[in-house]
Amino acid sequence: MALPEGDSGVGHSFGLEFDGITIKAITEVSGLKMEQDVAEYEESSPDGKYQIRRLPGRLKAPEINLTRRLTADNHFDKWVKDSRLGNMTDVRKGGAIIVFDFEGNPVKRYKLVNAWPKSLEVGNLKAGDTSYLSEKLVLTCESIEVE
Repeated sequence: MALPEGDSGVGHSFGLEFDGITIKAITEVSGLKMEQDVAEYEESSPDGKYQIRRLPGRLKAPEINLTRRLTADNHFDKWVKDSRLGNMTDVRKGGAIIVFDFEGNPVKRYKLVNAWPKSLEVGNLKAGDTSYLSEKLVLTCESIEVE
C-alpha cells in the first residue's frame, strides 16, 4: 500500500467500506480531518515571567462528505433510513475511506470509528440537464485513524 519513493499521492478513486461491503464509486471525499481542542492555561515561570501554556485537549468529531453518482445501489438509503428510526446500535458502524490508485489498488485507508449518516442529499434534478445526478452522504463519527 505504500507509494513508491518520490511519488505523490494521486487519488484516482475512493471507496467507502463498511459491513464487509466496499462502495468504490465515490467521486469526492471532503472533511477527512483529525483535529483536537487546545487547552490553554496561564502560569508564572520560576523567574516570574508570564507564560501561556498550550496542551492537547479533547478530540473533535469530524463530519465527512462523500459524493457519488446516483445509482441503483441502496446501501446509503438503507443506512440513512435505519438512523432515522433511531436504532443506533445497528447504525453506528466501523468502516474506512479507501484511496485507490489508477490500477485500483488501495493506497491509504482512513478508519472511521462509530460512523453513522447525518444526511443524504440528492443533487439538483433538472429536466433536460445532461450532467449526471449525484448523491451526497454526510457521515459523522467519533474519530478517524490512519491505517
